[in-house]
Amino acid sequence: MLEKLEKTVSYIKTVANFEPEIGIILGTGLGGLVDEMKITAAIPYAEIPNFPVSTVQGHQGRLIFGELSGRRLVAMQGRFHYYEGYSSEEVTFPVRIMKLLGVKLLVVSNASGGLNADFAVGDLMLINDHINLMPNPLIGKNDERLGTRFPDMSEAYDKRILQKAVEVAKKLDVKVHQGVYAAVTGPTFETPAEYYYIRVIGADAVGMSTVPEVIVARHMKLPVFAVSVISDLGVKGKIQEISHQEVVDAAATAQPRMTKIIKALLAEDILQ
Repeated sequence: MLEKLEKTVSYIKTVANFEPEIGIILGTGLGGLVDEMKITAAIPYAEIPNFPVSTVQGHQGRLIFGELSGRRLVAMQGRFHYYEGYSSEEVTFPVRIMKLLGVKLLVVSNASGGLNADFAVGDLMLINDHINLMPNPLIGKNDERLGTRFPDMSEAYDKRILQKAVEVAKKLDVKVHQGVYAAVTGPTFETPAEYYYIRVIGADAVGMSTVPEVIVARHMKLPVFAVSVISDLGVKGKIQEISHQEVVDAAATAQPRMTKIIKALLAEDILQ
């Protein structure tokens, strides 16, 4: 895999000529953060060797390079999902690319279903842990040049950065929750029984992404900060029929608050 990664990195460096320090993955309906960036280069996924192509509505499919809050960023405007038919290795390939481009922190966002009765549609949840109910992206032969065979996951989400985000949100008077995110394959939304089960095992929100990316980031010793936009509710008595478009719309409504927090967080001393 390393040879494939190096070929892709070489192409990106030739086209972008930019050294990012922070990588951002923008989930469903959340690609508007790019509008806040001072963009220096944008590469469609289809033009990048070995890169998958996003097939989901709300994911524009570009790798964006630029600056925000004084930081050099590379942002994925749209991610890849296991349910699209990609392997776990393909879904997480861009995370490894970001690390090899020099990124020192990965910021991940997603739209998810809220399982906690205290949540409302449009709320923001800072992820402090996860439950993986998807195929682990590290299954298979391990390349020690990329990371250890058995990576530690006791701090999947960086506690220091998480605390800074809580402080930033308080200063901005933006309400946030903290909680556990459960990752499932999709593409079906959950049944009421599945929502109940996932809540019982300890999750506050459920979605179809993020965790494979985080696992690979930690495999390469890349710190992670992640935030979920609650786009629908899987709480007994509040479960309603949901469509993907409604998820996109709910995420877009909350996006300005998420962007506000990330912009302010980037301005803090978050890199070690």
